[in-house]
Amino acid sequence: MKKWVVVAFLAVLFSSCGPSKAMLYNWGDYRSSEKAYDYEVLMYDYYHTQSPSSVCALLCQYAYMVKHPGGARKVVPPGICAEYGYLLLSPDTPEIFLNHATKKQKETFGDLSDYGALFRERGLEMFQMEMELYPESAVFITPLVKKFSQQ
Repeated sequence: MKKWVVVAFLAVLFSSCGPSKAMLYNWGDYRSSEKAYDYEVLMYDYYHTQSPSSVCALLCQYAYMVKHPGGARKVVPPGICAEYGYLLLSPDTPEIFLNHATKKQKETFGDLSDYGALFRERGLEMFQMEMELYPESAVFITPLVKKFSQQ
């Protein structure tokens, strides 16, 4: 009897130590060719090239991540709303998106002739969402909200 208790205890102990495939957050689809998730690939491309196509692709990835939070927590990953909001509020983003986004990418936000007002409104909403989801971010986000609200 004593041996069975020890065996059962060890079985439970070792079964809880296995790797978990469930991720806490949704980072997009996994790209096996790059061994990274969509967000990682697009973020790297954006910082590496700063091309109009990388801006458009990253904006659409952010929009997808906010609309479809996944993972075990079913919440947008920390920092994503802030990054998304900042990119939306960057001065050149509306014009870049208008002139360089594909038809499919424009469907994400609606095919408009001017994205400035939409991006400004949504950018401030994303800052607010970041502070609601992660209250500790308010220290960093509040000055950005004040700055962009005054413009």
